[in-house]
This record gives sequence, C-alpha cells and structure tokens, in this order.
Amino acid sequence: MDKLKLGLIGLGRMGQKYAEIIDSSVKNASLLAVCSIHDKELDFAKYKLDVPYTFRNHKQLLELNELDAVMVLSSTVEHARHMTDALNAGFHVFCEKPLALSVEDCKKVIQVADSKPSQLAIVGFNRRFDKSYAYAKQKIAEGLIGKPFLVRSQTVDKDSQVGFQQNYVQKSGGIFMDYNAHDIDLARWYLDSEFHSVYALGGSYKHQVFEQMNDADNVLTVGRMRNNAMVQIIASRTAAHGHDTYCEITGTEGVLRIGRPAGKNLVEIYDKNGARREIVDTFLERFEESFVHQTQSFVDHVIKGKKMSVTLKDALEATRVGVAMTKSFMLKKEIVIDR
Repeated sequence: MDKLKLGLIGLGRMGQKYAEIIDSSVKNASLLAVCSIHDKELDFAKYKLDVPYTFRNHKQLLELNELDAVMVLSSTVEHARHMTDALNAGFHVFCEKPLALSVEDCKKVIQVADSKPSQLAIVGFNRRFDKSYAYAKQKIAEGLIGKPFLVRSQTVDKDSQVGFQQNYVQKSGGIFMDYNAHDIDLARWYLDSEFHSVYALGGSYKHQVFEQMNDADNVLTVGRMRNNAMVQIIASRTAAHGHDTYCEITGTEGVLRIGRPAGKNLVEIYDKNGARREIVDTFLERFEESFVHQTQSFVDHVIKGKKMSVTLKDALEATRVGVAMTKSFMLKKEIVIDR
C-alpha cells in the first residue's frame, strides 16, 4: 500500500480540521470520502477540498470498497457506534477522544477490535504527538527529574467559546469527559501508573446555564495514582486571556513545565499597555502541529502494518477516570476507581 485512501465520518469543527490537514499536510494519504448529515458541511468537502464522494449516512461511506481507513470525527455520543461499524466493515479506524461515554461501551468496542487484530484501531490523544509534551516524556525516561510524583495539568478555553460549548455539552459527556480526557491520559503517561481515586469539585461561577445542565464552567480534580503519585487537573470554560493548556511534572530531582505561557509565538510586546505576550485563541491553534503529526503517524502505521504505542486501553482508562470524576462532582465525595 503506497497511499492510504481515507474516509471521514463527521464534518463538524474537528472533522473539517482533519479534512484540511489530510488535504494539505499529510503524506501518502488522500481524502476519498466524507459523511455528514449537514449539507453545508458536505459542500465544504466537495467544493473547497474536491472530495470525490460525499454521503449523508455513514453506512453508505462504509460500503465504499476503495477506502482503506476511516476516521471517526462525529459527535462524542456516536463514537462507539461509528467505530464499531467501521471495524466490522473491515477498515482500520482512528477515532477522536473520548472513545465512549461509558466504560461498558468502551469495552464493547475493544472486544470488536480485539477480534480483528490485522486492523489498526486507535483513539486520538494528540498531546502525545506535540513536540513539547513528547520531549518531556523523553526527559522523564532519561531520568532527568528523578522519579515523577506529581502532575498538574489543565485545559482552559477562552470565554468566547462558551456559546459552542453550551450547545455541545449534552453530546460531549460534560466538562470532565470533554475537557480533561487529555489531562487524564497525560497523568497516566507521565506517572506510569493508573488512577486509584479522584475527588472533584467546582461549579458554574460565570455561566449558570451549565449548572442547569448538571455541568460546570470551572472544575478542579485531585487524584491519587496506584503508585501513590499525586495529580491535580483543572478545566475551565471562562478564561479571558485565551486558550491556556498547561502541564507540569514534578519529580524527586526536578520539574518540567509545558506550555506556560500559552504564547501565540515568542514575541514579547512592550507598549503603552505594558509588557505582554499574545495568547492563542483555541486548542486548534495551539495543537495544530500535533494534529498533523498524529494523523501522519496513523497513516504511516497503517501503511507499514504496525501497531501504535497509544492503544484503546488508554481510551478506556480516560473514560473510566472521566466517569469517576463526574460522579465525584455530582456526589461531592471521593470516588475510588474500580477495575
């Protein structure tokens, strides 16, 4: 296989981003087909990107024999169903996080994937493909900071994104599942351990609409890992300054800090307003390069017939911990995570 023919299920915010990445930045791959229930999104693919096939039903896309692999970029509530259908249709599958909103649904997808060992099936944790996050992992492996025992990680959106989040929250699983899946994955990755327990708190401090939907606009979770390491995870929908994703790993011999400040570039501005650095507006801007690397890695591994280091087990654990964080927030108590 010299060139991978890809089909996308879902053409919303993430689907369009991946479509543009495949069209402009990924080697050895072409975008052959897309699926969306919205005519405007199909027109985007057909007329802006010249995608040969457009469908309104994902099962029609899965009947296209020319396809080699499928990327599931639909609403979170549809991920498990779409990924299962794509696997059963015989395709390699990439799915955006989270894999599903329940542990049970994650396990069902994994059962299907395990029955098809020749097909690559992964969930996207793009921060692992960001150069800075990957470099930090390398330094931990080299022993630079000794034994890591604390991870602080946050996902913080600019307040201007609230309108989108308000409409999306019912399909996303809530702030813990939507925002903190990456932070959960990073804690597991950097600390090389699983979560033992979590305690989450927060509220709707600025936008009461989220409380009306049994969610929040700002939350904080404290976690303990099985190896006794500590975790602090933050999510916020209300930052005034910009998208502010940040991670800090503390070890017995040093500290690694990633992404603070979340600068648009390395320029410092000194003018009548003082000294400052401009901040990126969205996660798509902050992690654009990592999305390219992640997609290219998926394509390369499919072509070479190799497995990837990130697995569906990582996706299962992100959902397991996200569910526990949500439960802790609702019940206002610590939740010990069962396996």
